[in-house]
Amino acid sequence: MIASAPRILVQPLAPVYRAAAEQWAARLGLPLGGEAEFALQLGDEGLQLVELGPQAPGPVRVDFVGGAVAHRRRFGGGSGQMIAKAVGVQSGVRPRVLDATAGLGRDAFVLASLGCELTLIERQPIIAALLEDGLARAASDAEVGPIVARMRLLSGDAIRLMQAWAGEAPQVIYLDPMFPHRDKSALVKKEMRLFRPLVGDDLDAPALLEAALALASHRVVVKRSRKAPAIAGAKPGYSLDGKSSRYDIYPLRKLQA
Repeated sequence: MIASAPRILVQPLAPVYRAAAEQWAARLGLPLGGEAEFALQLGDEGLQLVELGPQAPGPVRVDFVGGAVAHRRRFGGGSGQMIAKAVGVQSGVRPRVLDATAGLGRDAFVLASLGCELTLIERQPIIAALLEDGLARAASDAEVGPIVARMRLLSGDAIRLMQAWAGEAPQVIYLDPMFPHRDKSALVKKEMRLFRPLVGDDLDAPALLEAALALASHRVVVKRSRKAPAIAGAKPGYSLDGKSSRYDIYPLRKLQA
């Protein structure tokens, strides 16, 4: 997937964060010093990933309380959003959703804010660490805490975790494999610049779709760039198109209240 792994170190941004930084370094197998291309920094605003160098963009962190995520929660359109329609949110129906490619958790948070129970899987350890930190910080917020309480994070390979799933199957599985995003927003471009060296493209997307179709009880939803081909394998039943992306829906059973 990745030609050569980038060098990453862990940095405390103040002495008070030294012990916590040492714990993250030990968990992730990263050094606390030396030469590196990226730094996982711990400071007043939590855990953040930053590219090092003179032309590098600013840091990326997971913030469910403020910023763009808060604006979308308040003004994003609620259950009228396309992602809500894609997963089957409707009157009396809030499906149990497995987001098998969680990333920074934004889509999962939207669904949790609408009342869905979410399980999130993220296989890239550093991205999973950012997400874990963001969920932990949000849990203490009076308004957002009850939302993230509906989000459970698993770190690991989604294909293996789905194949070995124990207990009740998720009604809906949501997939957003890494692809060359055509979104021109500064935020997305910054995140893609940071994450592409870590993640690469999801070349195992067909196997991911196959595992999802074998596990989901009601439907699988795949987010794609609007003009990108469907993932190789089973054909979607129908699609919902947006300006820059679309949702391919693979219906298995009807969602009912």
